[in-house]
Amino acid sequence: MCVSCVKEEYPDRESICLDTGSYMLNFVGCAQCGDKHGLTVVNRQTTEDEDGEETITYQHICKSCNHVIANHEHLFRVEDDYQIYEMLCSLCGRSDDQRSIMPCDPRGPKPEQPDLE
Repeated sequence: MCVSCVKEEYPDRESICLDTGSYMLNFVGCAQCGDKHGLTVVNRQTTEDEDGEETITYQHICKSCNHVIANHEHLFRVEDDYQIYEMLCSLCGRSDDQRSIMPCDPRGPKPEQPDLE
């Protein structure tokens, strides 16, 4: 993980939990070679434990020099009647989310997010 390559370490992404891709708005550029144009995802692995928790891990690296920008981790599990998602990455941020597995969420609709305009 390279803190010099990101604008903000582990930004709060609220409920946005990505299991693919890169949060390019948080990418300053490669601290090693200076390239600001692209990242590649490598070493993607998916594992599942005996409880059914799925973990996806991969690395964001610089396309030009293969410098490791960040390590990405995405977790998924089912608890009671909810799907639980978590993400932790110095580039993409930290977040968690819960979704009901029922057709209608027994907690009711999620509160609307304020406009960020």
